[in-house]
Amino acid sequence: MRLLMVSGDRQVAIGERGPLYTMQAHFSRHFERVDVLCPRPAGRVVVRTIHDNVHVHPATCGRAGLPAYVARRGRELIERHGHGLIVSHDYGWFYNGLGSASLSEATGVPYLSEIHHVPGYPVAASARESLEREVARNYVGWAKDRAAALRVVNHVEMPELLRAWGVPEEKILVLPSLYLDLDVFRPASEEVAPEQDVVFVGRLVENKGLDRIVDALAVLRDRGMPLRALFVGKGPLGAFLEARVAARGLGDAVRRVEWVASPAELADVYRRSRVAVCASTCEGGPRVTVEAMACGTPAVSTPVGMMRELLEEDRNGALAGFDTESLADALERVLADEPRRRRLGRQARADVQRFEAAGMIRGYAEGLHRLAREAG
Repeated sequence: MRLLMVSGDRQVAIGERGPLYTMQAHFSRHFERVDVLCPRPAGRVVVRTIHDNVHVHPATCGRAGLPAYVARRGRELIERHGHGLIVSHDYGWFYNGLGSASLSEATGVPYLSEIHHVPGYPVAASARESLEREVARNYVGWAKDRAAALRVVNHVEMPELLRAWGVPEEKILVLPSLYLDLDVFRPASEEVAPEQDVVFVGRLVENKGLDRIVDALAVLRDRGMPLRALFVGKGPLGAFLEARVAARGLGDAVRRVEWVASPAELADVYRRSRVAVCASTCEGGPRVTVEAMACGTPAVSTPVGMMRELLEEDRNGALAGFDTESLADALERVLADEPRRRRLGRQARADVQRFEAAGMIRGYAEGLHRLAREAG
């Protein structure tokens, strides 16, 4: 089968080997040809070919022109190569989905709308996220009668939301998107000394609950449990994070690095941490907690994305609520007893084996083949 994908990832378009490049190394083996339409990058616009059969076509317009570009360029490619399915990664103002629906109607090729998470769900971190949630609700209401199916990447949170928004059960396609290289994300071959008690990895943006993480560290210090923490990431709230740390008197206990050079170095960060924390208000995965678990590091997380179904108390980590005290309590439960923490870490590693990259990507590809047969 030949596949047309509409993506928001433009890294390949500028020659970078980001998540799309890595995923396609496995994914493209399951298709005769893959064409990817993506937003316009900075600089020269050229079609790039990767892995021999994946062709990336950057838009020649800005985001507002993407629906028309997807419909026009997609039709040219379908007429030339005969794709059997359109897969649209949908988010934000849903330019990809609008263009893909128009393309599907014009060509008769079915399209799959992929919605990995909805900003503001289950909790909105700002008025903007509340607005984005309403935009998503309106798009889903419009797309449910046009798309062959809507792909989600967890089994509980997103299917519940789509059902509440009127999507028929038979149109909800669950295909998880956690693709782990278990040769990289694995426990240390020999015991290593922890460098920090708590690690956060991710963009420094409003839905990540950075204030609650810092405040929870302060609560635990006041309870007589001072912790060392490392924040890995950059983003618009970098200055806010540093100010919050200073205001809570945690400057000597908290470090921050903007990035690490490779997945192998990130895995080492996880291995040298006693617990990974996620305090997000909305997520699709999150990937970082699962990576940490693969390294034998238990996780503490709010009940977002995959965490609702993966994390289990007294098994592989702990779930926390969307408040500071609950987060502090969950961290304390995991960290207070070191033998128990180690046991949680061993079980965490075992519980994420099913996310091995090649197998998960094969399942994704097989799901697309089935959908194309059923919808064709």
